Amino acid sequence: MQAPGTAMTRGGRVKDRTEPERRCIATGEIRPKGGLIRFVAGPDGRIVADLTQKLPGRGIWVSADRGALEKAVQKRLFARAAKQSVDVPATLADDVERMLAHRVIELIALSRKAGRAVAGYEKVKSWLGSGEAAILIQASDGSGRGKSKLSNPPGKGTYIGVLTAEELGLAFGREHVIHAALAAGGLTKRVVEEAARLSGLRKTIGGDTPGKGMKTL
Repeated sequence: MQAPGTAMTRGGRVKDRTEPERRCIATGEIRPKGGLIRFVAGPDGRIVADLTQKLPGRGIWVSADRGALEKAVQKRLFARAAKQSVDVPATLADDVERMLAHRVIELIALSRKAGRAVAGYEKVKSWLGSGEAAILIQASDGSGRGKSKLSNPPGKGTYIGVLTAEELGLAFGREHVIHAALAAGGLTKRVVEEAARLSGLRKTIGGDTPGKGMKTL
């Protein structure tokens, strides 16, 4: 028996109707808002990414996927959705990737300041051993052998491997960071959600990292 407020998708997956959904202008698929990126046309007609989904104006939604975003740019789908002439930067996909990376870094930095994130092999290993770590974060360009020495916390969506060592270092005020961990609660859910969107825009180094297919907590 299905729970109230749910429905079955064509693939037999239970879908939560209470989660807001929007249609992607590139794929035509209706998906939860968390898996899409909102854009708006500014007063000058320039298309702007609205990562916080708070800017005024008619929302234009595209899946958090580089292929979908590039298709929307190449096929001039933003103008059709906005029902007006718009200015779409040719570098939009790269721009959004940079914005998302910056957002993930900032959220991790805020978690660190709140005492909900640690960096360094020994500290991360200790958190994993004590069960305090809810999310394992490892640099996409770190040594595969070194990263394999630490195991993900139990459950799905407990690994993030989309940031480089330099980017992860920025979150901790260091030059480079390979291993980090987040405790449950606080900003952790938002970090995972934004990292999942970033993973759709970015090709990480080392395709065998367990960060693929990250899901929200």
